[in-house]
Amino acid sequence: MGKLAVAALRGVLVVLLAGSLFVQTVMVPLLAIDMNGLKPEYAYLRTPIIVITILGVVTAQVVLVCVWRLVTMMRRGTVFSTAAFRYVHIVIGAFVAAALLVFALAVVLAPGEAVAPGVVLLLCGVVVAVLGVALIVLVLRMLLAQAVARDIEAARMQAELEEVI
Repeated sequence: MGKLAVAALRGVLVVLLAGSLFVQTVMVPLLAIDMNGLKPEYAYLRTPIIVITILGVVTAQVVLVCVWRLVTMMRRGTVFSTAAFRYVHIVIGAFVAAALLVFALAVVLAPGEAVAPGVVLLLCGVVVAVLGVALIVLVLRMLLAQAVARDIEAARMQAELEEVI
């Protein structure tokens, strides 16, 4: 990966992280204020929606930080090591947590007439999509495991070759 691509990716990660902090510090409080005006029969939705929103932003931030660390490892040439698995596992867990949060939102919104049934169905589709992303990252983790194993094997063979020479 070239220096320009790494710089561009880091720029995107910084913008996304700044945006997520903006959402946490400005948008969520505004959402909480707006939800004070809910009809009394929907007032029970206020706390779960706000908590799910905050936790959803946290999962996104966790992914961004882990991707930053993986890019740093890649630039240093250490990404093909067992240390990278920690960050990949955290990313997979964050995506699964995000899927569970979206499902929890669907469960919270499903009863009653707060939203149309189609919205709940769309949220369930988002759950499937987010779980799909978690599975893609899991497959990429398996590719990383193969690359690490081959790198270790190549180092072992290099050491044997040096002994022979």
